[in-house]
Amino acid sequence: MDSIATSIQPLDGDKMIVNMGPTHPATHGTLRIVLELEGEIITRATPEIGYLHRGVEKLGEHLSYNQFVTLTDRLNYCSSIMNNVGYAHAVEKLLDLEIPERAKVIRVLVSELARIADHVVCVGINAVDIGAFTAFLYLFKQRETVYDLFEMSAGQRMHTSFTRVGGLFRDLPDDFFPLAERFLEECPLAIDELEKLLTRNPIWHDRTKGVGALSPEEALSWGYTGPCLRACGVPQDLRKSQPYLGYDQYDFDIPVGTTGDVFDRYLVRVEEMRQSLRIVRQALDKLKELGPGPVIVDDYKVALPPKEKVYTRMESLIHHFKLIMHGIEMPVGEVYSATEAANGELGFYIVSDGGKNPYRIRVRPPCLPIFSSYEQKVRGRLIADAVAELGAMNVIAGELDR
Repeated sequence: MDSIATSIQPLDGDKMIVNMGPTHPATHGTLRIVLELEGEIITRATPEIGYLHRGVEKLGEHLSYNQFVTLTDRLNYCSSIMNNVGYAHAVEKLLDLEIPERAKVIRVLVSELARIADHVVCVGINAVDIGAFTAFLYLFKQRETVYDLFEMSAGQRMHTSFTRVGGLFRDLPDDFFPLAERFLEECPLAIDELEKLLTRNPIWHDRTKGVGALSPEEALSWGYTGPCLRACGVPQDLRKSQPYLGYDQYDFDIPVGTTGDVFDRYLVRVEEMRQSLRIVRQALDKLKELGPGPVIVDDYKVALPPKEKVYTRMESLIHHFKLIMHGIEMPVGEVYSATEAANGELGFYIVSDGGKNPYRIRVRPPCLPIFSSYEQKVRGRLIADAVAELGAMNVIAGELDR
């Protein structure tokens, strides 16, 4: 009996493996994390990176440079217009192309509106996942206003496809500006109400302070960028360190935290919304100073000629045919271009062999290094903390898995 007993290995009944997602409310149907638990304590958390993989980069090799704009909408779909801007900026860098000043200002304007909308989703949904539902309702009215502005601009609310290589699809309509002015008046009040609900709320403090704290050195070693990095105390922002689209002409501050925990990331995003409102105000003023003007380059080897010219002039018809059938005459070469998207550094690496389509497109999503650190940040904590941490990371599966 003793020999039989010693051959049977004892089972550890305290450990359990569970799936957190994709059907868990906090993963929103797009993420899957395998948790190993001892009671309520997480001993291991393995994020399944690639769960939502759609092959966006490979698809880009079979599309023209302008056709790929529509796929950038599907990266971070909470602020898709920033993806449009970042990609178009990369192609223009490869072409060594300068776009009209009015197009630059409008790109800055819509990008900052998109940043606000993205942070609204992040803060609001993070609060809902933790249990603070009211904050979500206070801010989502403002997000809807932003989407109304996008619909006026691009004709679509979420997947805008607003940019073109060399500028924009079209200029802003006249009714855009009164609504934008109203938004600038109402949004700060909504942010104030949000802070009254959460910033000094003891329950919010208990659920967020100390959760997911990270040192600046650890954050940099993981490759953090954006609000998650700035919450750790690193004042890195591409709009300041590598200005593009004339961001060096705008007056705004970079909010930073001290601990990098969920609470600091909340504070950083709230202050970034206020700073984006400052930039929107300045961009609207700049548009008034500039007055009417072109929003796309007057080079018909890059941008389609106006329809009235296509219907009346042979040269414009030829340019239209060449662009549609053969694409932009791209130089042979490669480029990496990065912009400060809502979640951090959004980079596009493009290789051109001179053909109609890119030879290779590689997207550097800010979510990938951030989500890669998830296990380190939740190990030894409760499942409830894992939910808080995931929301504060603001993982958008579309740009994570591409």
